[in-house]
Amino acid sequence: MDSFWVQSAIGAIKAIAFVYDIITLPVYLVLQKPWKRRQDSRRVKAKIIKNDEHELTYRTTDPPRDVHVKMLQENIDTLEKVFNYVAKTHSSKRCLGTRQILSEEDEVQPNGRVFKKYNMGDYKWRTFTEAERQAANFGRGLRELGQKPRENIVIFAETRAEWMVAAHGCFKQAMPIVTVYATLGDEGVAHCISETEVTTVITSHDLLPKFKTLLALCPNVNTIIYMEDQLHKTETTGFKEGVKVLPFNQVVKIGQDSKFESVPPKGDDIAIIMYTSGSTGTPKGVLLSHKNCIATMKGFVDMVPIYPDDVLIGFLPLAHVFELVAESVCLMTGVSIGYSTPLTLIDTSSKIRRGCKGDASVLMPTCMTSVPLILDRISKGINDKVNSGSAFRKALFKFLYQYKVKWIQRGYKTPLIDKLVFKKVAKLMGGKVRIIMSGGAPLSADTHEQIKTCLCVDLIQGYGLTETTSGATVMHERDMTYGRTGGPLTVCDIRLVNWEEGNYRITNKPYPQGEVLIGGDCVSQGYYKLPGKTNEDFFEEDGKRWFKTGDIGEVQTDGVLKIIDRKKDLVKLQAGEYVSLGKVESELKTCGIVENICVYGDPTKQFTVALVVPNQKHLEDLAERHGLQNNTYEELCSSPVIEKAILKEIADHSRKCKLQKFEVPAAITLCKEVWSPDMGLVTAAFKLKRKEIQDRYQHDINRMYAS
Repeated sequence: MDSFWVQSAIGAIKAIAFVYDIITLPVYLVLQKPWKRRQDSRRVKAKIIKNDEHELTYRTTDPPRDVHVKMLQENIDTLEKVFNYVAKTHSSKRCLGTRQILSEEDEVQPNGRVFKKYNMGDYKWRTFTEAERQAANFGRGLRELGQKPRENIVIFAETRAEWMVAAHGCFKQAMPIVTVYATLGDEGVAHCISETEVTTVITSHDLLPKFKTLLALCPNVNTIIYMEDQLHKTETTGFKEGVKVLPFNQVVKIGQDSKFESVPPKGDDIAIIMYTSGSTGTPKGVLLSHKNCIATMKGFVDMVPIYPDDVLIGFLPLAHVFELVAESVCLMTGVSIGYSTPLTLIDTSSKIRRGCKGDASVLMPTCMTSVPLILDRISKGINDKVNSGSAFRKALFKFLYQYKVKWIQRGYKTPLIDKLVFKKVAKLMGGKVRIIMSGGAPLSADTHEQIKTCLCVDLIQGYGLTETTSGATVMHERDMTYGRTGGPLTVCDIRLVNWEEGNYRITNKPYPQGEVLIGGDCVSQGYYKLPGKTNEDFFEEDGKRWFKTGDIGEVQTDGVLKIIDRKKDLVKLQAGEYVSLGKVESELKTCGIVENICVYGDPTKQFTVALVVPNQKHLEDLAERHGLQNNTYEELCSSPVIEKAILKEIADHSRKCKLQKFEVPAAITLCKEVWSPDMGLVTAAFKLKRKEIQDRYQHDINRMYAS
């Protein structure tokens, strides 16, 4: 009976919507000009400039835009010149913002447990002039402490305003910075510090205690500079004898009275030695010159629309090239950057006190960067919220969602239902976000569509690697398709090369396919102290530097690249079918029950298997449906009943994602531990370490194949 009433009510709403469409369509047609959006979406973004039987090379059809031209006119070819230019141009404008933490208080939870929560104030801002002056003083302070130009210096800290100030202080003295993920394990951190032979490390209050053990592994380090905490005094005793431990602000103060002049770097000087997160072994240091960074910045400003009153919320790791270049673009264009952390980002974040607003609600950003991992979680959160509602609310949301998607595909906007329904979801990030840039890994088409629809934003996906300074391709903001990565930037060319072993050829139909190569000024000089690996992955051709990505792509008729595979992720099963493990994982991660997943394929077998970290809330709901609500998380992971139920959910979701039968895992193991960088099973960027996962769970893999 309920179902009848729900269907009747939705039928009535559909009838009203139909009448509304007929009445308002002429108005929307005149005001919104949807044909222009459709033309922009279908416009050819790249043309073939070189064609032979083994490879195709593509170049953008877009000209450089205003900011790119301005950078050429002003001869801005280093990051040091960027900051000097913007300090003059945007002198008194807000530049870098930090949220004030007023106090830390105990908060009693409904279950009686007590958690420490922050009572937060407003954002406190440095102007462009103040930030530039502080960076100059910090750089001179480093010189006073004995650090010389062109000597490496490590930044091992969380994303914050002082990170950016410290980096630019180093650039002003031509000191290459070595960036290390704050989540990297001790062994990885020690490797980065030792290999680059640094004597000075810049870190934070929270990470400083690690050096009590790390210094034994890094004998060259004699100075540690820490960024202070807003509330707590930093403990600076108990470190190795002879090592100076100083606060960040003291170094700035030392620099104020210094007589050292700045040492401007040249374009070809190394700006950053950026360590990869190490998904295939020990992290590699990628050499990024000032020229590389400036090239990608020029490419980004040509593709992403930026306005003077934009505000970016910065919370991704600055040790990741994508975030560092995105924030550098903001500096160049006078966009204010307010810093946040995943613990304080939104009103419901774990460190925000009840009744206090999250960073996004206070800052109200218009732009943000993200990675698919975070967007998948937001997408699952929306689905959970919808599914927990009544049958009518679920049906209504489904109708409105499909209604909006239908009109967006025709080139229209839907202001009325955005205002009534979707803007409430958008309030999650402050309510003013208009553009989200996603990078770092492939974004599934389902998540892409849902985030764009529900948050009322332009979600632009880009493709690039640390080795190409994050530069390669970026979607046009008016592209109405999902799951593609856009056309080439104005600073590089894209090439497809036949990969015979995987049957990816430029002659494939309907679109040419092959390994993706990237050539241009954004391509790195190579790997630090790894000449063999550099010669293997990089080459010069006609004065242009190229990088072999190992990714497999196809370029569609409008010149837009779609990443479809990765050479290292491809497994050939016994019957001859090829399975792209990364593609399958990307699709299955959008399944509500899956928190994380690693698919494994044995070439001597006819099917794949999977190791699954289940989502705790979904697991508890599933347990209740099967009468196992009194079992612990560990007991549920070991339950054959739950394993069978989750395998069925994964199979159903695979059909929805149109995966081939041989791609769908035929058996699964539920993992009791959540994979974290500390365990060594995922990288600091949360990419899977396949070899380590296989070694740890080899017994379970054998059991799945035996069954």
